[in-house]
Amino acid sequence: MVFKTDIPVRWVDTDALRVVHYSNYFRYVEAAEEELYRSLGFSFKELNEKYKIAIPRVEAFCRYEAPARFGDIVTVVLRLEQRTEKMMRYDFEIKRKSDGELLCAGYLKIVGLDLVGWKGTALPAELMAKVVNALE
Repeated sequence: MVFKTDIPVRWVDTDALRVVHYSNYFRYVEAAEEELYRSLGFSFKELNEKYKIAIPRVEAFCRYEAPARFGDIVTVVLRLEQRTEKMMRYDFEIKRKSDGELLCAGYLKIVGLDLVGWKGTALPAELMAKVVNALE
């Protein structure tokens, strides 16, 4: 299973040629991740305050295929590719909504970080169960 969300390409996301700057594709993926958690009843704030954890990225990869441009709507597709007690790896694709062209694909690996001791920690079981149920 996958999670999909649409994101408009804004002027601020582009360079002088109205092409999306490569780093902004990761912003689109993080926006999709935030929407996924919101749809599951979680928020980054709740992870920080209730569970006392953060979920930093420890690895990121993206292969660029075609440019997105100002005015496009892009569809971000997330899949849960790997998971352990302390880590999740989301694979992603970003496509142009109007024609379905693949713009880029890659992954983000996140880990649980205990905000009190600043050490790796298990991701909340409730979050993991909901993500697994939604994406596997």
